[in-house]
Amino acid sequence: MTPEQLFAPPDVAWQPLAPAWRTVRRISAVFSYLVLFGVPAAVAWPTLGRQWAIPIIVLGVAVLIWRLIRIGALYRSWGYAELADDLYLTRGVMFRNLTAVPYARMQVVEVESGPIERAFGLATVKLVTASAATDATIPGLTPDRAAQLRDRLTRRAETGDSGL
Repeated sequence: MTPEQLFAPPDVAWQPLAPAWRTVRRISAVFSYLVLFGVPAAVAWPTLGRQWAIPIIVLGVAVLIWRLIRIGALYRSWGYAELADDLYLTRGVMFRNLTAVPYARMQVVEVESGPIERAFGLATVKLVTASAATDATIPGLTPDRAAQLRDRLTRRAETGDSGL
């Protein structure tokens, strides 16, 4: 078995995230790195001098560029697939993750959308299962797609032995 086969459900195509997810993640990264590196550089410049501020800025720009490139790979790694009895989720570039969530174990299906997500027409579907360890989140969906997925998952969970 190849590593790719290990992270793929049988004979099913993955559903991708909306392309706007990359833009939202890139905006978040820029603001985060401005705070993480811009503020220390602004404080270091007048107090410690240029010799400390410039390396902080260079490091911040290098890490930000790496992060922006990595967002594209993360986008391509995300996907979900609805099978007869389970919802499969895959994600990760360096550390791959495949989660199979049985519909019968779903207790709550939530749809969330923060202010930046709403501005770009995105929503996130979160699943609460009978297991506290399950991280079943599907970000970067259009509101219509999120609502349709929520409704399908709710119906499938209700037809199981337990769940919603």
